Amino acid sequence: MTVLWMAAVIVLVCLNVIQFMMKKKRDGNLAYMAEQLGAMLNRDSAGQILLHTDDQAVKDLLVNTNLFVENRQQISARFAKTEQSMKRMLTNMSHDLKTPLTVILGYIETIKSDHDMPDEERERLLGKLGQKTNELIQMINSFFDLAKLESEDQDIPITKIHMNEICKRNILHYYDAVQSKGFQAAIDIPDTPVFAQANEEALDRILQNLLSNSIQYGAAGKFIGMTLSYDETSVAITVWDRGKGIGETDQQRVFERLYTLEESRNKAFQGSGLGLTITKRLTEKMGGTISIQSKPYERTAFTITLKRMTY
Repeated sequence: MTVLWMAAVIVLVCLNVIQFMMKKKRDGNLAYMAEQLGAMLNRDSAGQILLHTDDQAVKDLLVNTNLFVENRQQISARFAKTEQSMKRMLTNMSHDLKTPLTVILGYIETIKSDHDMPDEERERLLGKLGQKTNELIQMINSFFDLAKLESEDQDIPITKIHMNEICKRNILHYYDAVQSKGFQAAIDIPDTPVFAQANEEALDRILQNLLSNSIQYGAAGKFIGMTLSYDETSVAITVWDRGKGIGETDQQRVFERLYTLEESRNKAFQGSGLGLTITKRLTEKMGGTISIQSKPYERTAFTITLKRMTY
């Protein structure tokens, strides 16, 4: 009997020792993980916590901790990118707003200071003043439109849209501008009715942005084209020109807020820098995609792809 009691005591002591060693090892692992996590948070550095252990609970905690750290790093990277984008946006916005405001103030000062100005000249300056004021209003409206799109405040109901009619209507809208600038046009719209899942107002704005850009920035090529194509599942509208094109670096950034090519910073190429950003957001709101391909003086094309509807 005494032997049994002694054996039981020894077993219990061994179990206590094993549990103590396991607890000590777990405490050490937890302390190491806490130290590494704290160091990473303090340095705001990337990486993972590496630890060899047979403790399943510690393994699970380590996996979830590394996932948390990775997610935090991704959020930090997105925040840094957004912060940089916002700084650039504010810089460009201040430039784009300052320029027309300076011109407007110049016209006002000229009109106020010259009391003997002929009526014809005064009317001409007032016309210029109204034009610049409208440009400024359009620019501010673009800022608000983008803000509403990105804050989910703008509802874009999706319906079945007759794409042939949309394309014809929008290209006809720019017929006079194309003719007056001496452009040639290549329009490829099939006779077969094509329908897509879209929003008519949003699609009109997208096509107007793309067509006006092709006319303005593709002027050197004197050519503009629009193609409507489709397959079993999707519909694509391509607006293209033969202008000087867009470099590979700029192609990756043309859809960013207020990103404009260098030449758009001079008087001949003024713009809000929001047209393509709004175009991309509207396309995404309709469940579509937008892509760009550019070869200078041969073909610079923007393609909108939407879901086809056949019923």
